[in-house]
Amino acid sequence: NTSGTHTIFKIRDFCSVIDVCIGENKTIDLFIGLEAMNALAGICMRKLGKIKTVVYYVSDYSPNRYPSRFFNAVYLWLDRFCAMHADFIWDVSPAMHPARIKSGLDMTRSAPVIRVPNALYPVQIRQLPVRKIEPYSLVFLGTLGEENGPGLSIEAASLLVKDFPKLRLHIIGGPSSEIIRLKKIVQDHGIESQAIFHGFISSRTKIAALVRCFAIGLAPYRAAPGSVRFYGDATKIRAYMAAGLPTITTHVPPLGREVRDAGAAIIVGDNPHEIADAIVKIFSDRQRYAAMRKAAIGFARSNTWDNVFRTALTIMERF
Repeated sequence: NTSGTHTIFKIRDFCSVIDVCIGENKTIDLFIGLEAMNALAGICMRKLGKIKTVVYYVSDYSPNRYPSRFFNAVYLWLDRFCAMHADFIWDVSPAMHPARIKSGLDMTRSAPVIRVPNALYPVQIRQLPVRKIEPYSLVFLGTLGEENGPGLSIEAASLLVKDFPKLRLHIIGGPSSEIIRLKKIVQDHGIESQAIFHGFISSRTKIAALVRCFAIGLAPYRAAPGSVRFYGDATKIRAYMAAGLPTITTHVPPLGREVRDAGAAIIVGDNPHEIADAIVKIFSDRQRYAAMRKAAIGFARSNTWDNVFRTALTIMERF
């Protein structure tokens, strides 16, 4: 019950795939292995004729994943092996494969790469009429580790309460230890009445229903050296798009640049003053808010799991 990588669980993942494949009385047409250990087991079973096609599905990658040089070297070796021996690679982010090549993968030996971004269910992709949205409201959604920027959100909000006395910052997520830490920051900045903590919510549907009540989504990832956020997908930004929220983010997540180019986000530096300035720009310009909201809704409209997987499988059929 602790966060982190546990060797015994990796062994379990590998063995469970072997067990399932051996138990099948028929050949499996398509095996999608989430992360390296599952994909490695699928590659082994393909060698034995139990699987026809293996997909290496990567939801999280960083060339500096572990502080231990040994474990990081093992991690990178497993990633390269699966990238070379799977039939296809599904990466959730366009930043993953260039980083993989830079870390030592021979691109001429790599399996074809298909981008398969994170997505949502149709019930999550809904918006409220503007008149039903809480005015001057901000929302931060997700895990509350410092690298994700919840502290920056609080500091930015504190700079605005004088000019926007009705401003409210809604924080959705956990764990409780981080909530305690963030409440101390709220107290230090004197904005206890402006910051609302909703805690961890397990239901995706309830999260979506809550997020769509607010005006602006915040995703101020910190530019920490070696952060995995430089290479992954940003699910919170996708949730903001689905709710029709103009979004403020940093240059860290690759998805941020996509939504910026679509007209639905502003990219700022990872400091509270730039975040606050961007919030003012959106709150002070109704036409800009409306245009960003329209762009967010358009961006999210087709971002369903059915569409994402259908596209990936269609591309695979062309090979």
